[in-house]
Amino acid sequence: MAVDSAISSPLGPPACKKDAKALQFIEEMTRNADAVQERILAEILTRNAETEYLNRFKLNGATDRKTFKSHIPMVTYEDLQPEIKRIANGDRSPILSAHPISEFLTSSGTSAGERKLMPTIQEELDRRQLLYSLLMPVMNLYVPGLDKGKGLYFLFVKSETRTPSGLLARPVLTSYYKSEHFKTRPYDPYNVYTSPDEAILCADSFQSMYTQMLCGLIERKQVLRLGAVFASGLLRAIRFLQLNWNQLAHDIRTGTLSPKITDPAIKDRMVPILKPDPQLADFITRKCSEDNWEGILTKIWPNTKYLDVIVTGAMAQYIPTLDYYSGGLPLACTMYASSECYFGLNLNPMSKPSEVSYTIMPNMAYFEFLPHEPNANRFSSRDLPLKLVDLVDVEVGKEYELVITTYAGLYRYRVGDILRVTGFHNSAPQFHFVRRKNVLLSIDSDKTDEAELQKAMENASQLLKEFNTSVVEYTSYADTKTIPGHYVIYWELLVKDPDNSPSEEVLNQCCLEMEQSLNSVYRQGRVADNSIGPLEIRVVKNGTFEELMDYAISRGASINQYKVPRCVNFTPIMELLDSRVVSSHFSPSLPHWTPERRR
Repeated sequence: MAVDSAISSPLGPPACKKDAKALQFIEEMTRNADAVQERILAEILTRNAETEYLNRFKLNGATDRKTFKSHIPMVTYEDLQPEIKRIANGDRSPILSAHPISEFLTSSGTSAGERKLMPTIQEELDRRQLLYSLLMPVMNLYVPGLDKGKGLYFLFVKSETRTPSGLLARPVLTSYYKSEHFKTRPYDPYNVYTSPDEAILCADSFQSMYTQMLCGLIERKQVLRLGAVFASGLLRAIRFLQLNWNQLAHDIRTGTLSPKITDPAIKDRMVPILKPDPQLADFITRKCSEDNWEGILTKIWPNTKYLDVIVTGAMAQYIPTLDYYSGGLPLACTMYASSECYFGLNLNPMSKPSEVSYTIMPNMAYFEFLPHEPNANRFSSRDLPLKLVDLVDVEVGKEYELVITTYAGLYRYRVGDILRVTGFHNSAPQFHFVRRKNVLLSIDSDKTDEAELQKAMENASQLLKEFNTSVVEYTSYADTKTIPGHYVIYWELLVKDPDNSPSEEVLNQCCLEMEQSLNSVYRQGRVADNSIGPLEIRVVKNGTFEELMDYAISRGASINQYKVPRCVNFTPIMELLDSRVVSSHFSPSLPHWTPERRR
């Protein structure tokens, strides 16, 4: 569609009038970032003036930044847990928000081994939908013709629970996919998926994945972009194809649906889609039976222009594997969001993953930034008179922890994301996502910190006591060469009685005991989502960790200050560890997991 030059955007020539409007909105928001922020804070404080939480700090109706900053403390999730529990248990008074809490969004971070519950209100869906509506207008600036085909996106709903008062508790994307915003979304030629809604909304992960893959294969030539939320999810889809291509080809050849698909909504939806196509079945059989799967994505979906996946933060570990399977297709990271709030978008989505920067949209919430110091996490948020910086006042090159105030009732809440400022678009800063604070290991949406790993270690090592054996030292890493990825723990053991050393079976049980000790997000990934493989313990020769220290000292580490790293990812160190492995052990079964009951 030709677009009048009068509505051209500074970001570039829009693909259509609808895009022009979206790009203009981005320009207005980022050009007036500080004024927008001031307005957003005043709106939040005005609306929630009579809440119990704000009244506690005696704002007395003030909505200006100065009063807000001098009265309202910075908080963590643990600080808010009493209020959140009251809401979960049925207290309907305006505790955090004047608007009723419509549901809880479960964060992938954990507190006391359970997912965090983030309060949300109905209108947040509008805000999230607004950010989604800006993604394709930006992408169209860089990749033309996306309205001429479809997107193959592997999208899934996850398990949901209810709090004692009946409020739903579920992941933010599950909330969105089950909302009317998604299910009754208007037709947009730039946003057509091969996956039917019935498949996306099917709670059975096998049936959902199978149907989405089947539809993607049937429409292989229409696919212009391939994606999942996280890089790990796309790799899981590739692994699924490796395991199931024979049955998928059979369905395509015969025009019948596998008996493993029992969901009535999917079966009805697939009737008009699935027709016998022996030629396509032969093609899939030929490609998938090859030993070498390098570039398989472009072989099967030849018109794919890019992969749409998050490969920043912990997901960066998957980039080489994605490059292998895709033949080096561009990787687009389009947006930055969390359960607490949707933050912003990538205005240069085709940049290299290492250069991805997200522009914070100042209309999404009120944003502040805590200058990040390596030792700051030793103190609680109440111990330090730390000065927070406003959105437009951050400095290029510096790192900050993100702090948000939302319409749904989070006030000066520490998200835990560490961001580095890379520049500005108009007056809105752009950030590179550095990492989640204190996260040691991550495969998918799981996040394991050092304290949790230590506790799991202690619990597992109890099984060694009867063999008069103990763990001398340990470290870990997230192995993403396998699909799905899995945790690897290196153990150096002290066996005091070689005639009574722990057996293979006992060490396997140690793996399972570690898994039982990890948080519910990890265990859900193992049991329900199949997004994490069995935990592995690699026993290394005695003296290995001394060698590790010698190596670190040879590279300049201080012998007085050296501590064994609890997680390693430096190739020479991992090569040293692997060269000393005497035995490997895997968790023999799945850890216990059931959807959490909310107390």
